[in-house]
Amino acid sequence: MLRTALRNVFAHKARLLMTMLAVLLGVAFVSGTLVFTSTISQAQHKSSEKGFEKVDVSIRQDNSDAPEGRDTVDPLQQTTLDRAAALPGAESATGEVNGFAALADKDGKLVGNGFSTQGANYYAGRDGKSSDPRYPMKDGRAPRAAGEVALDSKTAERTGYKVGDTVRMSIDGPVREEKVTGVYTTDDGSVAAGGSLVLFDNATAQKLFAKPGQYTEISVTAKSGVSQAALKEQAEKILPPHSEAVTGKKLADEQSRQIESSMSGMQTSMLAFAGIALFVGIFIIANTFTMLVAQRTKELALLRAVGASRRQVTRSVLIEALFVGAVAGVAGLAAGIGIGAGLRSLIGKMGTMPDGPLVISPAAVISSLVVGVVVTVLAAWLPARRAAKIPPVAAMGSVHAPASTRSLVLRNTLGSLFSAAGVALVLMGTKVDDGKAPMGAGAALLLIGVFVLTPLLSRPLIAAASPVLRLFQVSGKLARLNAVRNPRRTAATASALMIGLTLITGLTVIATGVQKAVDKMATDSLKADYTISMANYSPLSPDVDKKLRASDEVTATSPLRNGPATIGGSTEYLTGVNGESIGKLTSLDFTEGGWSGLSGGKKVVVDTTTAEQQGWKLGSSFQVSYEDGAKGRLTVGGLYKGNEMLKGILVDNSALTPHLAKTADMQVLAKTKNGANDQVKDALTKQLGDNPAILVEDKKDVSEGVAQMINMLLNVLYGLLAMAVIVAVLGVINTLAMSVFERGQEIGMLRAIGLERRSVKRMVRLESLVISLFGGVLGIGLGVFLGWAAGELIAGSGLETYQLTLPWGRIGIFLALAALVGVLAALWPARRAAKLNMLAAIKTE
Repeated sequence: MLRTALRNVFAHKARLLMTMLAVLLGVAFVSGTLVFTSTISQAQHKSSEKGFEKVDVSIRQDNSDAPEGRDTVDPLQQTTLDRAAALPGAESATGEVNGFAALADKDGKLVGNGFSTQGANYYAGRDGKSSDPRYPMKDGRAPRAAGEVALDSKTAERTGYKVGDTVRMSIDGPVREEKVTGVYTTDDGSVAAGGSLVLFDNATAQKLFAKPGQYTEISVTAKSGVSQAALKEQAEKILPPHSEAVTGKKLADEQSRQIESSMSGMQTSMLAFAGIALFVGIFIIANTFTMLVAQRTKELALLRAVGASRRQVTRSVLIEALFVGAVAGVAGLAAGIGIGAGLRSLIGKMGTMPDGPLVISPAAVISSLVVGVVVTVLAAWLPARRAAKIPPVAAMGSVHAPASTRSLVLRNTLGSLFSAAGVALVLMGTKVDDGKAPMGAGAALLLIGVFVLTPLLSRPLIAAASPVLRLFQVSGKLARLNAVRNPRRTAATASALMIGLTLITGLTVIATGVQKAVDKMATDSLKADYTISMANYSPLSPDVDKKLRASDEVTATSPLRNGPATIGGSTEYLTGVNGESIGKLTSLDFTEGGWSGLSGGKKVVVDTTTAEQQGWKLGSSFQVSYEDGAKGRLTVGGLYKGNEMLKGILVDNSALTPHLAKTADMQVLAKTKNGANDQVKDALTKQLGDNPAILVEDKKDVSEGVAQMINMLLNVLYGLLAMAVIVAVLGVINTLAMSVFERGQEIGMLRAIGLERRSVKRMVRLESLVISLFGGVLGIGLGVFLGWAAGELIAGSGLETYQLTLPWGRIGIFLALAALVGVLAALWPARRAAKLNMLAAIKTE
């Protein structure tokens, strides 16, 4: 039986090639994902370890012990640094302070990747004459006074800046011009990932990112022979309140865990799409083995007649599957390593990851082989069971017995139950508060149910295409009859395409609805012509608002400021606005009251959700304790429906600003004389110093920014889901090719009675087109339903402006894609059918 199984594999090489390709693609995606993520993870891990080589103990703030009403504790003081340097086991101690610093290139564009554009201090010792071991100078010298900076070598290389050049940059809004005095090398992970790190002298950095004499962290290097644990024990004796001492090893381990955590999301997503491709591949594999078994009915029945047991027949089919899976697994692993290397090279050229070798982990090798073998064997198990049930008497017949009425009734009953349960769970998910779990389970059950019901659905849906197929006369009629002749085969072929299009359509429907919701929110809640914010959405300097108000073009502005406060024993955030102008800049939906009285600093306006949580009504008053400990009493002067643009407790800046530790704006709203247009935008940009760190955006820019992010995400998802569609195409080709082989006598007879080669080709192409469109219609229908359900969940979770919006243009493209799949998949099988020798085909075996 083993020899028989292997002989069958080699006897049907062409038929099994498509199956091997389907498994290979899925396995390649799995192994490529594991190789790529392992490579990035290890490269960043090595980079982080290298970055902590000179740190034995770090003294840092412990924000978990922050006083009530505050998110952070006070920075570390110079006295702590001096005491750390004087520890018996300390070789040296370095104070660190850092923050956002936007650097412009020679074209005025922002350097780095937004959040990775950082600034830090060059600590030259207490006397200012030492060198900072963290940043060895490659060229020039370290910054020593205000107006001087040093650039990392990678940023200098990318921008072309050299020692002596003047650079433009910004910390919190206003433009600064600094002279480059040096270029240094660093192992900093953010720089290795494509960011920038600008160094200031110690005093300037403290003034920009903290306060004079303050640090965010202190790094201590141990003397020779002193362990990290011993030095940590010494450092714990000098710790100020709300701080902790951590060893360099622990810091490296923490960063490694953070890297693994950040990589896990991407790895999970990519593996999910690999799983989808493999899931689609299961249909192809099962289809292929079912057809192979049906075509070998006489052969298997003869084996049963000469004494082979059912178990031996089952085992022979599974051995074929094992061989195919093993070969496909090995080939998929090789292809996956190539994919991982290609992705690493691409990311490396973009400068967004540190250098490191390609990592082929044992997990990637084992997973690839296991996935390839297990998926193939599982998919072949049902056909193997069917093969074992072939009675020996079938060796005398010519056609394998069709599925029994009982099996069809059972299948349709199970499909209906699964579908009904799936729809019920999806609908339940739209009604409950946290409906992700029931909706996910419902979507899975619905897909399984529809797949099981697909043979039943194929007849009426394909029959609906009859009027169009009649236009093609005999070829069209034969194509329709062939498509419904074996509903199970048609269903398995169409289902592969259905799953891919369900996911693509559902994601597109959700993304379109979110985009429209953001557009509506921006239009409905804002009267302001422009919003001004930092490129990384960090706080803005109050000088930005002052410069805008100084412009003749601007008629009204309101900075939005956040400040913590204690209300009723819990911490809440107050949002400061300009009480006099905020009504001209926003269009909130007030249920009671309004902006009146806000500018006096005694009243607030509150969104209805917060008011309900606090038990407030119009006219309610409450006591508030501000960040500096001062107390006051505020009265609710208006209740409004909150949204993602504005929500919470809004108070006049005159009441909030005096109590803030540091005055900073999250964004500024501005209204202009001539509305939003390119000339006004250019004028405002110029008024703010052509600053690359500041975003001046109108409603259209906000909407386009969201649309760009959504489209970028969709394009990535489309690219990943394309794997499933490619596998589906292979399935259609496989089914048609084997169907043509199975119907060889029939096609030969049609040719013998006068059907032209052209008509035979047309028949096969139309059959492929009908099957593909059948899968496409099912996929798009399911995608729209699941997209609607997910949208209801999104609307219930806070995005109240969300409404179902069907992207008819893209849906049309998806349907055309399904048709294209059918046309392309039929090219080779149609040509093969037309070339059949009619006499050889109709002769008796």
